[in-house]
Formats: sequence, C-alpha cells, structure tokens
Amino acid sequence: AGNIIMKNLMDFCIGAVVFLLLGYGLLTGPHGAGGFIGTPTLAMFGGGFSSFDWSSFVFQLVFCATCATIVSGAMAERTKFSAYCLYSAVISLVIYPVEAGWAWGEGGWLSELGFIDFAGSCVIHMAGGITALIGAIYLGPRIGKYTQKEGKKVSNAIPAHNLPLGALGVFILWFGWYGFNGAAAGSVSELAVIFGTTTIAPAVATVVCMAVTWLKNGSPDVSMCLNAALAGLVGITAGCANVSGLGSAVIGAVSGVLVVVVVELLDLKFHVDDPVGAVAVHGACGAWGTLAVGLLDTESGLL
Repeated sequence: AGNIIMKNLMDFCIGAVVFLLLGYGLLTGPHGAGGFIGTPTLAMFGGGFSSFDWSSFVFQLVFCATCATIVSGAMAERTKFSAYCLYSAVISLVIYPVEAGWAWGEGGWLSELGFIDFAGSCVIHMAGGITALIGAIYLGPRIGKYTQKEGKKVSNAIPAHNLPLGALGVFILWFGWYGFNGAAAGSVSELAVIFGTTTIAPAVATVVCMAVTWLKNGSPDVSMCLNAALAGLVGITAGCANVSGLGSAVIGAVSGVLVVVVVELLDLKFHVDDPVGAVAVHGACGAWGTLAVGLLDTESGLL
C-alpha cells in the first residue's frame, strides 16, 4: 500500500515538474509537422509570466497526472520504484503531451479532422489503458497469480487488502468526475447536461454489471461493480456534452458488460495480470466511449 501511494504521489509531483518544463508546451504550442507535435513557446518563463494562461496549465496538468497514474494499478506489486519514477517522467514529458496535442492542441491533426473527445476518454483513459497493458505484459504476473494444474494454467485470485477503502476511492472518483468532465463547460446549461450524462452512464453501467455478475456467478460481484461505475464514467467522458440521456444510458450499458468481458478475457484467456482492471476500465471503455461519440452525438452521430 505504501509503495502504491508513493508511486501515485510521484505521478503528480514528477509529472508537474516535467510538464512545466516542456510537456505543456508540446501540447498547447502551435502544431507543425502535419499537426503531430507542438512547438513550445515557454511563455510562462519569460516576460509574459503574469499574463500566462495558468488556468489552462493547471487544467491540463491534472489530466496529465490522471493519464500517468492509471498505469500504477496494472503494474502493482512488481515494479521497481526507480523504474516507475522514470516511466512517470517520460509519459508526462512526452507521451501524454504529444498525443493529447493531436486532439486538443492548436492545429493538432485530429482536431483539424473534427475529432470529439470532450474530457478525455481517448486522450487520457485509452492512452493510459494501452500503456497499462504494455506494462503488465512486459512485467509478467505477480508471484502465485498463475499456476499449473493438470497441465493447464490456472488463475488464482489475490484479494484486495481493504475493500472498503477501494469503495471509498470509487465514491471520491465519481464525485470528482463532475469536475473532471464539467470543468470545460462553456455555460451553465452545458454544465447541467454534463452532470446529467456523467450520472446516468456510471449508474446504468453498475446496474448492468450487477445483473451480469449475479446471473453468471450466482451473486453480485462487489469489486467488479465498483469497476463498472468507473467504466461508465470513462465511457461517457468523451461525449458527456454531446450525447443525450438515452445515449449516455447506452454508453453505460455497454461499458458495464465490456468491463466484465475484458477483465476475464485478459485474466483467463491471455493470462495478463492486471490487479485492478485498469486495462478493461480505462483502455477498453475509453476506446468504446471514443467510438460512441461518433455513433451517438446528438448533432452529427451516425445513429
């Protein structure tokens, strides 16, 4: 627990330092090279310090830290601390700023195509989920997670040490998500829409997940339902300002099923040890939420 806490602390602190030095400039600077990477202006360090857009910097810094910290759960209990600090620096310095700039930067190639990711299903969550998958595969499983039995590889559950603390974390995240999605709202009415969709999707996802696990296992799965709430939140993040109540319910319903399917697929089929389901919650549901905007957008969606 102490190791994980320290890694999450360093995600923000190391990330803040490198994002300040270069990452923010790569994200928000004018994009050349076909809209691939921004050109840092370093305005915050020069004479324009007092007039610099610090609200934008802090806004993007928190998003950057969120992307970085997703990975710690998938790599839990088997990552050398110094190596994790190096990873944290690299993702905040280069990886997040470059790919986020594609969608949110000035002249980014995705933004030029009309790409919609209001608060980061793709830019933050899918990126973090893919990175988590790479890390989990590269590290291999925890000791005792997979054993051989009758010639087959068997997955052994390693229970969380404190389920109430995990539940508290989910409640805090859900509450914080209203700020996560709502901070970019352009009006009070748009903020109300965002609050509505950000409530519907995780609620539906959790109910659907409860039903699926209840039917499948004979009883509801608490930890899976907690992950389903996060899956619904991740799924709705891209289109929170662009889909209707029905659209957000559809996003939540699919997320509630998808998180169960991907967790079990990775664990039982591919034997990838992801202790907290980060790949399923953030990677798979982030990808679904991104695609769902194209389907369910109230103005330009395909459905």
